[in-house]
Amino acid sequence: MLIRAERAGDEVAVERLLQLAFDTPAEARLVKALRMSRALTVAFVGERNGSLVGAIHVSPMTLNPSHPGVRCYALAPLAVSPTCQRQGLGSLLVRAAIRELIELRADALLVLGEPHWYQRFGFEPAANYQLSCRYPVPPEYFMVLPLRAGRMPTQPTIANYHSAFRVLDDADA
Repeated sequence: MLIRAERAGDEVAVERLLQLAFDTPAEARLVKALRMSRALTVAFVGERNGSLVGAIHVSPMTLNPSHPGVRCYALAPLAVSPTCQRQGLGSLLVRAAIRELIELRADALLVLGEPHWYQRFGFEPAANYQLSCRYPVPPEYFMVLPLRAGRMPTQPTIANYHSAFRVLDDADA
């Protein structure tokens, strides 16, 4: 398995993968919108035998109230081809993204996802740090992985996804 940075020319394969991995085309539209906004901080793919079978994308978030100098990022989406799931590729992609964010001196990585799956990487409920998001989900599904000690908000704060995420709102309409 090869994990590498997404590069020019991968767009069509990534879009196809996202459509295979998810029930709707919303995630493919999201990645396209993030790409067009130049808001992809991390974009890695997984290849097996020359075929793209996994992808992970990370984009910046803002905090309200603002916490100057605190750099938070959203992990979304993570996709693995249905034929390659449960083989460790998703874990390899998440670990690669975390390593890259540590190199970039990011303060935190947030994800909206399955708690039991993401806890293996050190994610914990964002509510433990008084962080919430605008999506109406059970609080245990919005999680944070602090990457630098002492950098998390100490007051109730809303973590806002990049404006490109509005394509998901349009998908729900």
